[in-house]
Amino acid sequence: MHRIRTLAMVGVFALTAIIAASVPAAAGPIVDPDTLTPVPPPGAVCRANGDWSICHTVFLEEFANEPAIDLPCGTLYETIYDPRTGLRWYFNELLVKRQVFAHAEGSWSLSPTGDGPAVRYVRPQGGRGPAVARNAGWRAARADLIAFTDDDTVPASDWLAAGERDLEPGWSALCGRVVVPRRIGSDGAALPPTDHELMTRGLESAEFVTANAFVRRSALLAVSGFDERFRRAWREDSDLQFRLQREAGPVGRSVDAVVEHPVRPEAWGVSLRQQKNVFFDALLYKKHPELYRERILAAPPWNYYAIVALTVAALPLALANARRTSAVSLGLAAIGVAALAARRLQPTATNPEHVVEMLATSAGIPFLSVYWRLRGAWHFRVPYW
Repeated sequence: MHRIRTLAMVGVFALTAIIAASVPAAAGPIVDPDTLTPVPPPGAVCRANGDWSICHTVFLEEFANEPAIDLPCGTLYETIYDPRTGLRWYFNELLVKRQVFAHAEGSWSLSPTGDGPAVRYVRPQGGRGPAVARNAGWRAARADLIAFTDDDTVPASDWLAAGERDLEPGWSALCGRVVVPRRIGSDGAALPPTDHELMTRGLESAEFVTANAFVRRSALLAVSGFDERFRRAWREDSDLQFRLQREAGPVGRSVDAVVEHPVRPEAWGVSLRQQKNVFFDALLYKKHPELYRERILAAPPWNYYAIVALTVAALPLALANARRTSAVSLGLAAIGVAALAARRLQPTATNPEHVVEMLATSAGIPFLSVYWRLRGAWHFRVPYW
């Protein structure tokens, strides 16, 4: 247990503040903090602004060593001062955004007496993205083993113990098991997933994800941590895995170190916004071309390129009075889009709203994907398709 207590747990929730978008300051009537979920810290002053409630939160000395924040690792108790000092935005009484003041940096304990395992909030000195945040966290840690998770996971109560126990002596790291909860219908049966839910389930079969990873500090030092050029939560974990395997030692797996990863709520058309991620596929391909083709994507999405090429070709064909050929070109592109939509719908929900979303987004995905692929290839100077 002593080693468990000294194990450094570095998650995105302990590294970066959630910087809120610009929302006008509230000057309306006072709102009772107890009507908000979760209830803001003691001393918070909350005011209404339409459907919004905006709370100014502060650290109060009299609440030192009182419960401060509930996290997957347990309840945190204040020991000095904490970065709850800031602003919280509630919409329809539910917390949606939080802003931590820039100067805030605090520490907590996992026991109310202050003598339990310490938890620190570390603010990166510069840069942005999860790679920067995780580097700041593990470099500030002092333990020999670093555990990584995300802000939207729920680790099992024995997660840390299982990860430490299952790490073999010769391994540089291991990846635990990720479980994505299923939606259950009124009859008690699992509902068909949406396309977004199905993508989240991909974490369950991924080789290595920092939502549930244990890495030796010596291995992180050997590879200089995460590559901070990956500025989105995409492919930075695969890059770390490949470099660890090449330079530090094997990366194993643990079926007993479990974290639950609920599906994050997303607005309509999330698959279109996610196409920006493939910008960083170009960087991963540049660094590990053979492993990328072997473990990530065996071949370029030629169907996307075909849909884009056929659509683009239709206009000059029409201008050249080759209208029949132009129509055929557009028709073939439409068939490609329909095939893509059908493939995405085959394992997913078929309610009308989801079908409409799949049809609409399937028309846009090829163009966005090709754009971000080629932009990534240009930016990182690599022949990536």
